[in-house]
Amino acid sequence: MGELVSWATVVGMGMLELWAAIPFGFMLQLSPVTTAILSAVGAILSAGIVIFLGGSFRQWLLKRLEKQSKRQSRITRIWQKYGVIGLGLISPLLLGAPLGAAIGISLGSPSDKLMFWMTVGIVIWSAILTSAVALGVLTLTGL
Repeated sequence: MGELVSWATVVGMGMLELWAAIPFGFMLQLSPVTTAILSAVGAILSAGIVIFLGGSFRQWLLKRLEKQSKRQSRITRIWQKYGVIGLGLISPLLLGAPLGAAIGISLGSPSDKLMFWMTVGIVIWSAILTSAVALGVLTLTGL
């Protein structure tokens, strides 16, 4: 039962923030592969919830973005230059999956395309961040 709770914790943290889930997985003594997979699953779940069920959130975000339209944000520049692919690949790192997904749908991205590229970005960043933490842990324990 303890391992199931650890898994659920990492998935839950991944739903909130990918950056937080990975150290939690290591703290709970899960393997790096398990940590990467569970944190990615959590982030993908949260992105999917926002993309497919976030209609009211989309309206709120559109109003908020209209107020901020005078100053162009970094994510808007990424959207204009790279579209849904760039947003999907970089937003899990810069903003987190839920907010990146919300911005994508508010900018009019098709849900299926956004979900695909968000998933690719989440998997890539989960692997990179987990590898970095694992390397850091190995380096510190090897001293």
